[in-house]
Amino acid sequence: MIDLNTVSSDYNTLIEAIYQGPLEDTPWRSFLPLLCQHVHAFAISLVLRPPAFGDEGLILNYQRPTSTDKTPRDSTPDNTQLADPKDWPASAYKEQFFALDPFVNLPPGEVVTLEELMPEQELLNSEYYRHYLQPAGVFHVLGADTSEPEGLQARLRACRGKDEPAFSADDKALFGLLIPHLRRAIQIHVRLSRIESERKLYAGAIDRLSVATVVLDEQGQVLDTNEIARDLLNEKDGISLAHGKLHVNRHQQADEFARLQNKVLEHCSDDHPSVTQAMRVSRPSGKPDLGLVIKPVPISTWSEGQAVPAAAVFISDPERQADTSQEIITRLFGFTPAEATLAMHLTQGLSLADTSERLSISQHTARAQLKAIFSKTGVTRQAELVRLILKSVANLG
Repeated sequence: MIDLNTVSSDYNTLIEAIYQGPLEDTPWRSFLPLLCQHVHAFAISLVLRPPAFGDEGLILNYQRPTSTDKTPRDSTPDNTQLADPKDWPASAYKEQFFALDPFVNLPPGEVVTLEELMPEQELLNSEYYRHYLQPAGVFHVLGADTSEPEGLQARLRACRGKDEPAFSADDKALFGLLIPHLRRAIQIHVRLSRIESERKLYAGAIDRLSVATVVLDEQGQVLDTNEIARDLLNEKDGISLAHGKLHVNRHQQADEFARLQNKVLEHCSDDHPSVTQAMRVSRPSGKPDLGLVIKPVPISTWSEGQAVPAAAVFISDPERQADTSQEIITRLFGFTPAEATLAMHLTQGLSLADTSERLSISQHTARAQLKAIFSKTGVTRQAELVRLILKSVANLG
């Protein structure tokens, strides 16, 4: 068994890097080089999604620098059929040789070497070695598999060259100690990835509706803004950003905004948060007023500390039109392309006469298209049509 008294510092560093992995832009980019160094490997691979036919999988790689290469590098797949020695594992494994990999169906957490799975002569005669391992300069392989409760299976591999010693019992023992931690870190990674995907989905929906969004902490400090909000705040027309907080330009409205914001923030951690607050903000430029809605963000019982989202401010600008796809409207309502174009212009507040002029069609043609639209939607007035489209999911397309 490995003696942790002699490697406690190194071991702790590896554990820290494992749990830091889910928070890094490239997951485990700190851990892989550290592990490569500690086990004196030629290369380290972490397979987060094993390749399959039609799916190249997701493989994170690190190869130790050569004597002429002073900077560590992450391998980047190329389009060659065989693995490039500077690119391990590369497209060759993803496209072909995963089917020949002897490291399959390993019991979760069990650490094995390639020598234990395949006698040396059998390995040397194998297609897997001749067409994949040998061109990559790999001979000794140490591996272990793990799976997290939600189904993701991961594979950790360390490799050495033919002229290097085989992996020792201490190397195997270290792998065995690290695998349970890696399994938990991967579980964290999966959940964080899912949350981030959902966040992007909902943020994208808000953006499609042309709604500016500003997230505040319990002190009213701005934590995050979407692109529409950044553009609006940079205009400094009615509302702006000052010292990290939202600032309403007109004094009387600024007092009203501060009162409503404080009312929301004071009760955001209550079991029954205060009702959503709303107000209008006039603009010095004379453009139409902005509409503001201040909504509490539910706070988890275990959320403590600073920089926790406490409220969201949604800002609507009447001059910003939500983007609506002609194709989406056509599919949703069964319109022709010409009818969809007409309907899109009407939802932007144009009259039928203005729309016909903008589209360079006669008013007779426009009225005929509008009549067909009414027939397909079951409405009888232009205002009803506009309301129907705006309340549909067309703007999310």
